[in-house]
Amino acid sequence: MPPKGATTRLNPVRLQTIPHLRIRRPNRNEQNPCVAVMATMLSCWASTGYTVAGCADVEQQLRQCMDASKPKNKKKNTINYHLMRMYPKVVGPKKKEGTLG
Repeated sequence: MPPKGATTRLNPVRLQTIPHLRIRRPNRNEQNPCVAVMATMLSCWASTGYTVAGCADVEQQLRQCMDASKPKNKKKNTINYHLMRMYPKVVGPKKKEGTLG
């Protein structure tokens, strides 16, 4: 029971407004697949003392990886475009300035 003189009316919950919907960095850059081979080669060099004979097979793998062509036609993520398109439907109609009601 509320104390005397206090209203029993509930305060409505006000949600924070957001200026726009957006996902930060939807197009994540993929890690280069040659990084693992390069790390293997560096560890091989560190263990054998920079000799070519001990790390020849790993060096060949690194050369093949570096010479391989990368796919150029990567599709961009369109999530931000669709969020901006749907934003007016999520927010709802806005009250116009200068009108009553």
